[in-house]
Amino acid sequence: MEQIKEKLLKRFLKYVKTYSQSDSAKADEGIIPSTPQQFEMAKILCGELKKLGLENVQTTEHCYTYGFLPANNEREKTFCLLAHIDTVDEVSGLNVNPQLSQENGDTIIRTDGETLLGADDKAGVASIMTALEYFVEHPEIKHCGIEVIFSPDEETGHGMDKVPLELLKSKCAYTVDGGSLGELEVECFNAWKSEIEFTGIACHTGTARGVMVNAVSMAASFLENLPRTERPETTDGYQGFYAPMSVEGSIEKSKVVLFLRDFDLKEMENRREIVEIVARSTAASYDGMVKVSHTQQYLNMKEKMCASPEVVKNLVAAYKACGVEPKFTPIRGGTDGSRLTEMGIPTPNIFTGGHNFHSRDEWASLNEMSKACEILIELAKI
Repeated sequence: MEQIKEKLLKRFLKYVKTYSQSDSAKADEGIIPSTPQQFEMAKILCGELKKLGLENVQTTEHCYTYGFLPANNEREKTFCLLAHIDTVDEVSGLNVNPQLSQENGDTIIRTDGETLLGADDKAGVASIMTALEYFVEHPEIKHCGIEVIFSPDEETGHGMDKVPLELLKSKCAYTVDGGSLGELEVECFNAWKSEIEFTGIACHTGTARGVMVNAVSMAASFLENLPRTERPETTDGYQGFYAPMSVEGSIEKSKVVLFLRDFDLKEMENRREIVEIVARSTAASYDGMVKVSHTQQYLNMKEKMCASPEVVKNLVAAYKACGVEPKFTPIRGGTDGSRLTEMGIPTPNIFTGGHNFHSRDEWASLNEMSKACEILIELAKI
């Protein structure tokens, strides 16, 4: 598999240098893709899929790139592989300058500290493309049909908003969007976004006594009164949290955006209720007003995954065929697979070999990326 490693590394370096950062604010407005640069990444992949000879290759108006590699065995079953082309907007993905080093027999790819790397999820994209190329170059190896979708705006939470389901023949799918070697994920957070808008009364600061109601102070007090031990930075495993994502405003109007996460739906109801109680009590203590709205982002895919045991069974078999012991870990986040599972297509998640996502310390292991690619090949053979 050394040849696979060489091709995988070459692809990965090309992809991470291609700017494709998304924009959460625009995606929340319904603009998909949220940035024009995502089309540049899609154009590259569309061209590569056509060059490999896949069928029905296209990029839709909403930047989803699709292709189909027909089965060459007698069973003619088909599954879909997915990875996302965008990078998160919390850390710059422009002018990525990857650095390579050899460590313990592995090639490690890091950033230069100025940007993120983009292994999330260009490691997944590279693994899928390299697996497809392998089958094209080895027609003697029997495999099922493979559909592929490279999606925009996963990082904004809108990756499946415009997915072209009408193109899909597959009854199951696999996202390649996980982390370290062996991770196999079949459950994730339930996710809501809460928007809390405080309304105050503005006046001159010199004559403010008894008149001013400061919406900025209300926002600060609200955040201070949320449970401190239930934040992303103080939780792990199956613990849920309240994640303040942004605060903006002025004396008259301020807005807080929270992400609420929990693996249990009942606990998620409690979190939404706590947000409303804290918001109302804060507004009342300042004689101000508040409006709270909640938006569902995605649901835990565990229940629907349990209803499709064959999908996971085949993936476990592929892991073991490659000498990888599956590690069933909960996703402390979501993937396009979470949404696709909701839509009726069970979609577990496969590791990519990426680490420290969404940061300037992000890095990727070529050995682990290569194992992910091998597992995709075995999965198609199974």
